[in-house]
Amino acid sequence: MGMQRPDLQVAGVQQIEVNGIHMGCLQMDRHEGEGSGQPTVVFIHGFTGCATNWGLLLKHLAERGMHVISLEMLGHGCSSVPDDPHRYSIEHCQEDIVAALRTLGIGAEQAVLVGYSMGGRIALYTALSGYFRALLLESASPGLSSPEEREQRRRSDEALANCIEDYGIEAFVNYWERRPIFATQGKLPYRVREALRQQRLRNSPRGLANSLRGVGTGAQPAIHDRLGTITVPVLLLTGEEDQKFCAVARDMVERFPQARHHIVPGAGHTIHMEQPEEFEQLVYTFCRSVP
Repeated sequence: MGMQRPDLQVAGVQQIEVNGIHMGCLQMDRHEGEGSGQPTVVFIHGFTGCATNWGLLLKHLAERGMHVISLEMLGHGCSSVPDDPHRYSIEHCQEDIVAALRTLGIGAEQAVLVGYSMGGRIALYTALSGYFRALLLESASPGLSSPEEREQRRRSDEALANCIEDYGIEAFVNYWERRPIFATQGKLPYRVREALRQQRLRNSPRGLANSLRGVGTGAQPAIHDRLGTITVPVLLLTGEEDQKFCAVARDMVERFPQARHHIVPGAGHTIHMEQPEEFEQLVYTFCRSVP
């Protein structure tokens, strides 16, 4: 079912086989010294992203004593590119993430799960498994609440998926970078923006198209009423310039038994890139606080 992508091997990223597919995986082991013995931290990237999108955050957390794992979702990075869009579904994402951690020797309640945007939606759904010690969501949502909204978004996602396949990756990336939600990325240094662009261009058109069809916001089930079953500590992070997701987080925080919402000044949707030092400290402090 899964197609391996040896052409896209990235330094430090390995492939692990789970549930008949390959997942890209970047691991940085904890070191003796400060913070040793703290929980493993597992990162899930956003749409068009990959395991290395978190920049120096992964290295810095490892240096501070944490065991860091960054996984790549189907259709992204070095992971497989199945032909069946259903294989990308959020239910399969949950199964693949848990299976990957078991393969890596990470048991239940040993890891803090961190997800950004699409990866945040996936992380939120995956946390319903009860496998994790805590949950940190960056610019994430529990889905669209009404069937009408979901159907409209599903059609929009399908149209975009068709465009990716018809016009190619460069035309899509040009469109994606101009979306208003990413306007604050224009403040990033040119070298950072160019590195991000080149990473996006390395994606598979079929992989991104099927990811939209399988795990796009339109395909995702709404789980607002299930948030109360996630009893572990939860931290919601949003950028102050991302008003849409600030509102989403304000609604979500009231639904969890143990959650708080922190708004990061001077950031939009992509906090870990726009305010990397503050994001790192927030992740580190939260992980240290988890019982």
